[in-house]
Amino acid sequence: MSIFNSMQINASGLTLERFKLDTVSTNIANVNTTRTADGEGPYIKQTVEFEEALKRMSGGLNGERAARSAGVRITGLEADPGNVRIVFEPNHPDADEDGYVVYPNVDMADEMVDMMTAIRTYDANVTAINSSKDMLKRALEIGRQG
Repeated sequence: MSIFNSMQINASGLTLERFKLDTVSTNIANVNTTRTADGEGPYIKQTVEFEEALKRMSGGLNGERAARSAGVRITGLEADPGNVRIVFEPNHPDADEDGYVVYPNVDMADEMVDMMTAIRTYDANVTAINSSKDMLKRALEIGRQG
């Protein structure tokens, strides 16, 4: 594994965490959305799905093919329709015939924890990239002295 591979892995982590932050902010923005643009009920919380990105490499003396990590990749967004809040508000424009309104399943405390986790992970990836850059810089300085 070269030092550039580590930077690529960290860069994929940065992309993932930015996408997670975008998703969290969308969830927070729609915490009280009782009717979506298509009129199909309340906003449903979104979560980011991802997996390890593997790169097939051939190497060694016998030409064996092996899978090496290339970071992470986003596989999509998943909607979780469970745990919606049902509140009795007969005067609300989106109330059903019994006076109940269905609110999104977005919990602000959970969203804040997800946001803080994404920010910390983003910071860790930035620190790792900066460390890799410092190592490259020092290697170049050593090469110049020799």
